[in-house]
Amino acid sequence: MRHRLHHYRDLFSVSLPLVLSMAATTVMEFTDRVFLANYSLDTIAAALPAGVAAFLILTFFTGITGYLSVFVAQYTGAGNFSRIGPCIWQGIYFSLLAAVILTAASQAAGPIFQLGGHPPEIQALEQSYFRILCLGGGINVMGTALAGFFSGRGRTRPVMLINGIGMLVNIPLDYALINGIGIFPEMGIRGAGIATVFSWTLIATLFGLLIFNRENDRRYGVLSSRRLDMDLCRRIVARGVPASLQFTIDVFAFTFFIFAMGRLGKTELSISNIAFSLESLAFMPAVGFSMGLSTLVGQSLGRNDVPAALRFTRQTIRVLLTYIFFLDLIFLFAPHTVLDLFLAAERGNPDYARLLADGTRVLRTMAVFIAFDALYFTFIGVLKGAGDTRFIMWSMGVATLLVMILPLWLLIAWQKAGLLSCWIILTLYVLSLCAVSFWRFRQGRWQKIRVI
Repeated sequence: MRHRLHHYRDLFSVSLPLVLSMAATTVMEFTDRVFLANYSLDTIAAALPAGVAAFLILTFFTGITGYLSVFVAQYTGAGNFSRIGPCIWQGIYFSLLAAVILTAASQAAGPIFQLGGHPPEIQALEQSYFRILCLGGGINVMGTALAGFFSGRGRTRPVMLINGIGMLVNIPLDYALINGIGIFPEMGIRGAGIATVFSWTLIATLFGLLIFNRENDRRYGVLSSRRLDMDLCRRIVARGVPASLQFTIDVFAFTFFIFAMGRLGKTELSISNIAFSLESLAFMPAVGFSMGLSTLVGQSLGRNDVPAALRFTRQTIRVLLTYIFFLDLIFLFAPHTVLDLFLAAERGNPDYARLLADGTRVLRTMAVFIAFDALYFTFIGVLKGAGDTRFIMWSMGVATLLVMILPLWLLIAWQKAGLLSCWIILTLYVLSLCAVSFWRFRQGRWQKIRVI
């Protein structure tokens, strides 16, 4: 029993700080939207499409630098600590390249948002916000690369603390720059973008201060191994690009789904937005534990300890499904209570009963969705930790096209789409991802893959 508790302690010590780091990022995004909504309707209308567009581009680059943690994990497990410094430096060089590409992308803001067909005043705000996020995006990519030094070695607490500091600085600065408080000018949506870039800069700087010192240089070569290593770069890109595209495709799939709900009507879009707000309660822990599992699997395979990797996988499944079980009890048996948190202002509205009924059906469908989603993230965490990323990319792309985008597009084109039918398609999509990733996991090929 004591031996089992010891291994659960390892799982929680690595994964929980990553969950809390994601929570800090979510809080920053949420407060940003609240401040902009209270500033003007135009700014909040512009912030979501511009933010999603910038996020889609950024996820490709941060997905690659984020995969450095798997290289660091396997080198840590193998005891080859001197190779960790070179990994981090290749991430830094890649972030400089990303900064150049993102700067070029910022110049395409005009044509991108003209395609959206929004009113001219909204387009101007969208372009401004998008440009600022892209111009500062290279700093965010670098921060992700530096975070891999800690997360890959299983020391995720510094990642949590530094992201928490970034959140605590971002929120008041965001408010001050949007509204013009004290010495700060009133900048509206531009202020929100500048505050976000400043927090990215602070986070990257704090990581740098903790990493680049003589003690870490002696053990990990963080100062003396600054050479551009083309062989290592090629391996990082070869494994990191498929892993990155998997996450980018995932973001695109759910963005497509939200836009499809908007075509059904305002009510359907509102209910889906409420459901996704509640789904984040399951999504954040699933992603955090998936990232932690990738580190633990990478370290286990680095020291050729496959049984440990399997043990951490079983533990992650137990933890996530136990958590999901309690969430599902709420969604299945108390959906009205949860929905009332969002629909209280609509109680006198004639459509209230319909909103409640439709919302209940969606939440009960989502109860199935989030269970398979948690399992999918678990198996993906194992495959990523081993380096089996090409399979993830191709399977994700095929499933997104055949099980999600094509059926949704046909339903909408034939005017057969309803709220519940769309959510059933989304659930089947996640079920297919779970089934394919489980099949790949059971094959066991990941047990023989090494990225180092």
